[in-house]
Amino acid sequence: MINSVSAKVKVDPKDAKVSMAHFYVAFIALALGGLMGLLQVLVRSGKFELPLGIGYYEILTTHGVLMGLILTTFFIMGFQYAAVSKTAGTHSNAARRAGWIGFWLMTIGTLMAAAMILTNKASVLYTFYAPLQAHWIFYLGLTLVVVGSWVDGAAQIMTYAKWRKNNPGKPSPLLSFMAVINTVMWIVATLGVASTVLFQLLPWSLGLVDRVDVLVSRTLFWYFGHPLVYFWLLPAYMAWYVVIPKVIGGKIFSDSLARLTFILFLLFSVPVGFHHQLMEPGIDPAWKFIQVILTFMVVIPSLMTAFSLFATFERYGRSKGAKGLFGWFKVLPWNDARFTVPFIGMVAFIPAGAGGIVNASNQMDQVVHNTIWVTGHFHLTVATAVLLTFLGVSYWLVPHLTGRKLTKSMNKLAIIQGWVWFIGMTFMSVAMHLEGLLGGPRRSSFSTYGNSQQALDWIPYQIAQAVGGSILFIGIILFLIIFINLAFFAPKGEEEFPVGEAENLEEKAPLVFENWKLWLGITAVLILFAYTVPFIDIIQNAPIGSKGFKTW
Repeated sequence: MINSVSAKVKVDPKDAKVSMAHFYVAFIALALGGLMGLLQVLVRSGKFELPLGIGYYEILTTHGVLMGLILTTFFIMGFQYAAVSKTAGTHSNAARRAGWIGFWLMTIGTLMAAAMILTNKASVLYTFYAPLQAHWIFYLGLTLVVVGSWVDGAAQIMTYAKWRKNNPGKPSPLLSFMAVINTVMWIVATLGVASTVLFQLLPWSLGLVDRVDVLVSRTLFWYFGHPLVYFWLLPAYMAWYVVIPKVIGGKIFSDSLARLTFILFLLFSVPVGFHHQLMEPGIDPAWKFIQVILTFMVVIPSLMTAFSLFATFERYGRSKGAKGLFGWFKVLPWNDARFTVPFIGMVAFIPAGAGGIVNASNQMDQVVHNTIWVTGHFHLTVATAVLLTFLGVSYWLVPHLTGRKLTKSMNKLAIIQGWVWFIGMTFMSVAMHLEGLLGGPRRSSFSTYGNSQQALDWIPYQIAQAVGGSILFIGIILFLIIFINLAFFAPKGEEEFPVGEAENLEEKAPLVFENWKLWLGITAVLILFAYTVPFIDIIQNAPIGSKGFKTW
């Protein structure tokens, strides 16, 4: 009886407004960022030149910031805010106020950063990379985005804490637990980027100091930059673990396994930033080696997730009478966009994860470092596994929040959108990986490098990327049509917020999983172990520092 009642619980309309506000900004960022991505691949094909004196690196920065930071952060905060409201109870007035304050801080910060990029005062590549120097308003804007996300996260933690207080001795709702783990990981990770912006980049861009220590800046950035990837990924895992089983009519394989997976991500996703800096001088190789080992530890919860998901699929299939090794595969609900679109993302994560192991391996990274292979990997992880899951979530969450229905026609269009995305990304990402193996650089505009034969060999792959990017942009247009329909025009009705149940309801998750002092303590110890000595070395042996460069 309890389960049937909880299945009918709707997110409170006041909470729904907060989430939808986040989604509006997220998908405006998707539209503009996607357009910039299309322009990038067209320029890199060598067949197209930007009009009106627009610079390539201007659109590169716009694409990176809007897609990598704004789209993801706004969507994740909106999704988690709704998920906590659904599973831990309606947000209090204080938590809702925090949600709105966080939203407006992030939105104002976004507008500030976007204004500087679009007026060509912040062409500093994906987010920011010293010694390229942006206008101080750009750095202040991104600081507001981060601070706003902390306030947003505080709203979720407040509601989770209230549930814990009212339900002593019980494990919290799985979806709320996952949302809080991701929020805590994000707060820990963003301390690094907040430090470099507040203490280095802002004073430097304001002219208060003349030079910046590039290695310190990049080390603090990558302290944040790798857990950023898991901040994107864990909400997709939330949908895979908790939502997808309910959508297909199955059960969560193990509640405890899901919680343990998220705890492991909290522990091992932060102290691994050096594997992005394997080719940088100034960092002791022994500490790089230690962080590479910690990086490979993150493979374990990913494999646990793969096992859990496919166990859920197979057990569901067997319950429907499926026979043979892959008989279960046939009975999955392929005509339901809520399942099919995220499933395409799941499959994309298999080669994406394999590519990540290559990037994190010292010897192999020497082959692909700063080549467009890395960009191809990035687009398989974030722009396919994560983004397709986010879009799949939107297909039921947006109508749930707006009191509308996902119609048959929109469901069909959503499935088409998922396959269009898959085809476009196959063209683009495969071409990026292959060109990277041939030495094609990332972050660079089209050039034949004086008609060098090696550079000429890259051009067919760059044309393939333009084909793939064009198909992907069609996928974005299809999604925006569906989103606008579900937000404003679909028929009124009730769309389910699917929350799965564990297969074994007697299995209670150990309360040690919610011992925050323990897990935050271990996280702090791992971070201090991985960073304290090398960071002291970096500062003690620092060169004079670099002046700011503006190459545009």
